Amino acid sequence: MFLFSGILAVLTLAVIFTSHYVTPTSTNAADKKQTKVPKNIIFIVGDGMGMPVIKAYRTFKQEKHSSSKEQTVWDPYLVGMQTTHPDDPRDNITDSAAAATAMATGKKTYNDAIAVNHETEPLRSIVEAAKEARMRTAFVVSSDITDATPAAFGTHNVSRKNKDQIADHFFDEKIGGEHKVDILLGGGMQYFDRKDRDLVQEFKKSGYSILRSKGDLTSQSSAKMLGLFQEDELDRAIDRPKHVPTLKDMTQAALTQLNQDNQHGFFMLLEGSTIDSAGHENDVVGAMSEMEDFEKAVQVALQFAKKDQETLVVITADHATGGFSFGADGMTSETGYKWDPAPILAAKKTPVYMAKKIAGGQSVRDVLHTYIDVSLTAEEILQVEKAAQSGKASSIQLSIQRIFDQRSFTGWTTFAHTGEDVPVYAYGPGKAAFQGWIDNTKQGKNLFQMIESPSTYRP
Repeated sequence: MFLFSGILAVLTLAVIFTSHYVTPTSTNAADKKQTKVPKNIIFIVGDGMGMPVIKAYRTFKQEKHSSSKEQTVWDPYLVGMQTTHPDDPRDNITDSAAAATAMATGKKTYNDAIAVNHETEPLRSIVEAAKEARMRTAFVVSSDITDATPAAFGTHNVSRKNKDQIADHFFDEKIGGEHKVDILLGGGMQYFDRKDRDLVQEFKKSGYSILRSKGDLTSQSSAKMLGLFQEDELDRAIDRPKHVPTLKDMTQAALTQLNQDNQHGFFMLLEGSTIDSAGHENDVVGAMSEMEDFEKAVQVALQFAKKDQETLVVITADHATGGFSFGADGMTSETGYKWDPAPILAAKKTPVYMAKKIAGGQSVRDVLHTYIDVSLTAEEILQVEKAAQSGKASSIQLSIQRIFDQRSFTGWTTFAHTGEDVPVYAYGPGKAAFQGWIDNTKQGKNLFQMIESPSTYRP
């Protein structure tokens, strides 16, 4: 009898505890409004943005602003983690194509695939669902527009390598006679302006404004835009020519147009694509430059959502790149156990930029003195001079990167991707659907449900 009474008491307390603490009722009007299905969706991808890179960027930002309390703009909205593996007969680490396909379609596929399954049949994407729901659509990326992530959200192809075909598909694949993406902003002019086909003129004849510079974003913005600001992907933000817009510039321009006469809502893909590129090069200066450019664009998206209160913002990564290590060999009790962003902040350009100058004939000492605002040792200068004797920009680049890695205690394990889970952040109506540990296909599944079945959607 005593045992039964004890069990009953525990169960009673458990019920009271659960009812009181697990399902709190918010009295905040904004929170109540955010339980609705979103009218607008901004899906944001930091390509190659693993947790160590986020930690490094937060520390970089704290050093730059002399404040240990600095956060990234997405830090307050962490809701969970997601897996990244593909459905590939050989690989258990994803590439960007398979990861983007999973998020865009809710279905896993093989590495290299652009929104197709193992039988190479097209997989329906959330962009196609959005267009069918009469939502407006926009892609804003720092890669070329035919790169894996925008390609998988907007087209279908058996291989991400078929860039000319993917560019063609952006024009040729339509929903109800309309192009699937109303606003395309990024790089990749070489894939749209070709000898065999002039897609730039075809888009222009279809009513798109053709943008080539930052100035065009303000002077020629319209409801339909094709912005191709460099031949391939955009230069790193720290290296970018003044006429090339930032990710923030493109994000502001796209949101301004999407929000005009916004009757049916919109879907926007925003990608900090070249975080991944810097990771593949093991370039910590480039990585921090791209993270900063990305954060400014994300801030614009979040500010829009906070003001609008009908917009869901999801921020995640497709995978991590480079095996970035926050701390590396060389740290001792004398140096301190510290990843040090100060040398990175001393860089005025990336090692890629400096290496090209040296390979082009400029003096090693002059280039290093001009673009690195710190006194280098004779040994550091000598290692770059030895690399310069090869005449290869790639060798020179690695020798300069070694200076920043050693001074900052940055480590790398690979020039490829790594397979760890990545963070998920969410703000706005529908954010609860992304909480916890999820598979990357849950992104697409959630968004399909919000777009196609809003009346029956439950987070």
